[in-house]
Amino acid sequence: MKKLPLSIIIPTFNEEKYLPRLLLSIQKQSQQPAEVIVADAYSLDRTRKIAKKFGCKVVAGGLPGKARNNGAKAASQKLLLFLDADVVLPASFLEETVEEMVERDLAIASCYVKPISRDKRDILLHKVVNYYLRVTRKFHPHIPGFCIFIYKELHELIGGFDESLVMAEDHDYVRRAKKRGRFSYLTCYKIPVSVRRLVGEGRLKIAAKYIAIELHLLFIGQIRKNIFRYEYSRHLS
Repeated sequence: MKKLPLSIIIPTFNEEKYLPRLLLSIQKQSQQPAEVIVADAYSLDRTRKIAKKFGCKVVAGGLPGKARNNGAKAASQKLLLFLDADVVLPASFLEETVEEMVERDLAIASCYVKPISRDKRDILLHKVVNYYLRVTRKFHPHIPGFCIFIYKELHELIGGFDESLVMAEDHDYVRRAKKRGRFSYLTCYKIPVSVRRLVGEGRLKIAAKYIAIELHLLFIGQIRKNIFRYEYSRHLS
């Protein structure tokens, strides 16, 4: 099977529960990526062992921006795909998304989302998110960090992710990238995403937090301090 000129990069910290599901879904793809890189923030569980068992290249991680940058430095392919450990890919996801990206001559892209859940509240929340992503795409673009396609040349041109940002580094990233290349959302697939944060913190609390983050970005600016108690960073220096 011919491999796609694609490096997948996955930031991790204690993801032994979710990472195998993603890696299995990658193994089942109709076309395989050239490599999978796990940028791990010194997990305390079996994350690194699992990654190596699946044949992944493992590099040092950190907060998501730093982990993605480290993964990109280790990547050998011209196209990068940043994923979070708790997503799951449909069987033809890589083949069809890469094909659409090339056909539409996009330099950076993502997918709309659907929850790995049958709860009507989760379905409604993700429909609202998709609507907001769509209507703000041209004048106030956002990109979910759990699914970012970008050419490595563009990633390097804009200096990668801003590692000084505690949150919303993905939105800063797409706004800078959009100035140098075409950006849009792919339509062939919605990417299935975990609802573990919605369940863990509460749906209303998460919704309120992201509204507050958006207002901060609009009226105050980038988030360089952990004022929203971003949990990933609690374990990292």
